[in-house]
Amino acid sequence: MDTMTAIWSFALVVGLLTLTPGLDTALILRTAALRSRPEAWGVVLGIQAGTLAWGMLSSLGVSALLTASHTAYEALRVAGAGYLLWMGGRMLWGTLRRRSGEAAADTDADVAAAAGDAAGAGGRVLVGLRRGALTNLLNPKVGVFYVAVLPQFIPAGAPHLAMGALLTCVHVAEGLTWSVVLVAFAGVLRNWLRRPVARRVLDRVTGVVVVGFGLRLALGD
Repeated sequence: MDTMTAIWSFALVVGLLTLTPGLDTALILRTAALRSRPEAWGVVLGIQAGTLAWGMLSSLGVSALLTASHTAYEALRVAGAGYLLWMGGRMLWGTLRRRSGEAAADTDADVAAAAGDAAGAGGRVLVGLRRGALTNLLNPKVGVFYVAVLPQFIPAGAPHLAMGALLTCVHVAEGLTWSVVLVAFAGVLRNWLRRPVARRVLDRVTGVVVVGFGLRLALGD
């Protein structure tokens, strides 16, 4: 496999994964629709920073520890599951407390969000950045994916670190491109989605998705 074939093949694989609705899509849409664009882009950048970190660690061979060490994998899995269940649970609990016509209150990272609002757009970006990065970095399955898949697309004789970094950047670029579409879509529907009923529905859907991923991670599926 030559370099260009490897790049295009990897781009196709991760492109399909990027387009598949999942946890990242739900978080980006919800944040863009119900919070703010700066915070949504913070989530996007956090997710992509996590992807870049996993790719570089995989290229260095460090993330192979997740497959070699059962203890390391289990520790990260439990931490990730706990974080997702906490975040999704807060969303669902917040919708149960709301009543029709109430001003919607943010339910995930309330204290952090308040601090971000006080600091302006820059603070909101940091709030989103932290949420996106934690969601990605605490998911050991992302690391295992890179350990299992990335080496298959590195041509024989190619510099492992440089080629791994290049392929990871392809994944990040596709993720950023798709995020532009998601944020724009949420912006078009922003006014409708911010209505109390629509907001509760979006929070419940997102909460169920996040809790579902947390349970899958906790059960090791």
